[in-house]
Amino acid sequence: MFKDRFIRGERRSHRQSREGSFQKGDLKYVILDLLKDKPRHGYDIIRELEEQSLGTYKPSPGAVYPTLQMFEDMGYTSSTERDGKKTYTITEEGLRFLAERKDSADEVRSHMKRRWSFKNIGRMAMVMKEYHALEHILSDGFRHLDADRTQRIREILINARNEIENIISEE
Repeated sequence: MFKDRFIRGERRSHRQSREGSFQKGDLKYVILDLLKDKPRHGYDIIRELEEQSLGTYKPSPGAVYPTLQMFEDMGYTSSTERDGKKTYTITEEGLRFLAERKDSADEVRSHMKRRWSFKNIGRMAMVMKEYHALEHILSDGFRHLDADRTQRIREILINARNEIENIISEE
């Protein structure tokens, strides 16, 4: 039903490109593959995919956490809770599942490598890396800001947006 427009290179809205970088069901191979490397919590998986994509893809928690829970229910992962975070580890059953679907998992990995190569992402990746770094700084620090500092940051962002618009509209 859903064709992966991201891999075919079609333009989509920002939300679609962030959520739909894989064909339906492909994210499960990526998550299990990451868990094969080392135990991880959901946010770590999100951050790792964002880094691998040079900032152009960031799966939502609504895509990652239900998948992790499904894996646990199916016996593909086990979890331990520490400091309020669930850390997932791939099980022998999960490794077997990945091995049985090696061709599909390899194909997804190959698409990721091609799609997220610097050659394909290029200059936009450099800009998106900075954008996401700013997004992290703001989300992590916002709750510690008073009204005055919030307003100062807002003014900086307004000025930056105006300058970027001017640069883009240059001929």
